[in-house]
Amino acid sequence: MTGLRTAIGLMSGTSLDGIDVALLRTDGKAVVERGPSMGRPYDAAFRRRLQGALETAKAIGERTERPGDLAEIERDLTLRHGEAVRAFLAENALRPADIDVVGFHGQTVLHRPNAGLTVQLGDGGLLARETGIDVVHDMRANDMAHGGQGAPLIPAYHAALAAGLSGPAGRAVVFVNIGGISNITFIGAEGAIVAYDSGPGNTLIDQWVEAHAGIPYDQGGMIASEGRVDPGLAGRYLGHAFFTDPVRRSLDRNDFSPPSGAEASLEDGARTLAHVTAAAVIRSARHLPERPKLYVVCGGGRLNRVIMGDLAALAETEGAEVVTAEAVGLGGDSMEAEAWAYLAVRALDGLPLTFPGTTGVKAPVTGGVLRKPAAAD
Repeated sequence: MTGLRTAIGLMSGTSLDGIDVALLRTDGKAVVERGPSMGRPYDAAFRRRLQGALETAKAIGERTERPGDLAEIERDLTLRHGEAVRAFLAENALRPADIDVVGFHGQTVLHRPNAGLTVQLGDGGLLARETGIDVVHDMRANDMAHGGQGAPLIPAYHAALAAGLSGPAGRAVVFVNIGGISNITFIGAEGAIVAYDSGPGNTLIDQWVEAHAGIPYDQGGMIASEGRVDPGLAGRYLGHAFFTDPVRRSLDRNDFSPPSGAEASLEDGARTLAHVTAAAVIRSARHLPERPKLYVVCGGGRLNRVIMGDLAALAETEGAEVVTAEAVGLGGDSMEAEAWAYLAVRALDGLPLTFPGTTGVKAPVTGGVLRKPAAAD
């Protein structure tokens, strides 16, 4: 490594709400200089197409297959990412030549770790041509090829961020990302890293309010704040074998389904699912090697005050504190996009992206596919 690289990270998560863009200067190791970020929401029509893509993708048997309209959606998704990069560069007075690499996550439409199958829509070659910048994409597949779950990938970046956190030394820290699916990264007092998906995040709540109120999400937890937790319904989710299985695994969006309309009122359903999201984090944390003392929360779920209130209350009973990423000087909305920039730099240098303690891969392994504008196909 000769120095720092400037990278852009692009993330489109399981919430299907849009593209997060973030700039990072890093050596892919300990040095992290966070830059500007932006969000670019999907229009409602394209979001519906992505929702349909999740159903179409269930027919995929090989990760290169694109049944139905998936090839067209993949192209349109990639073009939207190209537009997002160009808008970001213009907004920050940057040129393509100022950027060394783009880390492109794409859109996960199928994730079956037990079958060694994960599919992220996104054409890295097309994005390289559209932006004029080298692109690293498809960062999960090599992990699966070596026996890993293909997720989560963000822990390598969490570890770099944890090293810069101020506060009492010698305490275990957990990063909690509440996106469509929630995941946690444990950074032990001695630097050990353990990470895995912790349960449903915003997905169930989003599906519930969209089906019963016609809106894409419960902004700030306003609907949930008017409801009450249904113990039976909550217990059904929290009694799932996922939470007691000693083998941690990554989740697909379809592993948990929203309640039927007859099971709860709009408000009680939203309130119950918010509680499930918070309780899932604490239950999953019981599989960690030691109880954390600090939870740092990022992702869209941190803006839901009901989720955050329940999470803080549950953590307090175990002697832990819950804070947002912003409270410790980090970016709660941009962290995943930053991670993809960081991972792209690591991929360029052949550094590991995943580890036995994060995805269950047999040994640390790198990943990603590099596409260059001139040679992109």
